Amino acid sequence: MERNGKLPKIYLTAVFLVLYAPIFYLIFYSFNSGGTMSHFESFTWEHYAAVFEDKRLIVIVLNTVVVALLSALISTAIGVMGAITIHYMKNKAMRNAMLSMNSILMVSPDVIIGASFLILFTLVGIKLGFASVLLSHIAFSIPIVVIMVLPKLQEMSPTLIDAALDLGATRKEIMSRVILPFIKPGIFAGFFLALTYSLDDFAVTFFVTGNGFSTLSVEIYSMARTGVTLTINALSGLIFVITAGLILGYYFISNRPKTPAAGVKR
Repeated sequence: MERNGKLPKIYLTAVFLVLYAPIFYLIFYSFNSGGTMSHFESFTWEHYAAVFEDKRLIVIVLNTVVVALLSALISTAIGVMGAITIHYMKNKAMRNAMLSMNSILMVSPDVIIGASFLILFTLVGIKLGFASVLLSHIAFSIPIVVIMVLPKLQEMSPTLIDAALDLGATRKEIMSRVILPFIKPGIFAGFFLALTYSLDDFAVTFFVTGNGFSTLSVEIYSMARTGVTLTINALSGLIFVITAGLILGYYFISNRPKTPAAGVKR
């Protein structure tokens, strides 16, 4: 039993090493004064200072964050309404058809989606740039939100809505006080997953971005063809630390023991 208990720990340790070793390797060389990732000469903060001195890079990071936040918010709102509509469809054939179409978008290659958006925007006359990137990110994020919200809707007992109707609740009140609070975990999961997909996306963004507008993934790809500087290492390190800090902060806040209300005795 003891030996069997050690195997999962060894396996998990190996998995985490494979996942995190390249990240820590990248961060380690962000402090290299030599300017390369082949030989560490001495410790320096110059690459981190260069990140804040490069105004163009800061603008690109802001572009990436703004697109990700806006697309996640809009796609979450649309995706939640879409999931509710699909779940309460009375026509089973139509509901299955909508679910199938949603799944097709989930598994379609990013290259196909990106090329399709490029053709669409060209035909419609939408100029490639912020608007085209935002619209494409909203479009491919909506199916993600739908997939995350639907399971929570399926878990909800119909008796909750029947009870609300018996108590005289209107449809608006049922939506705001019964359905949305119940599916809140799915909504948050869909939002953060859409945010992550938008921040990471390269293939679709590469097709629909235009001159004068770029996101971080596209910029790093462009720089990689001529040689990535350690400034990108430093930027990646900052993003990793900020992301890890937000996740850890959320974990500690959500797991903080609740103090009893004033005046309430145990």
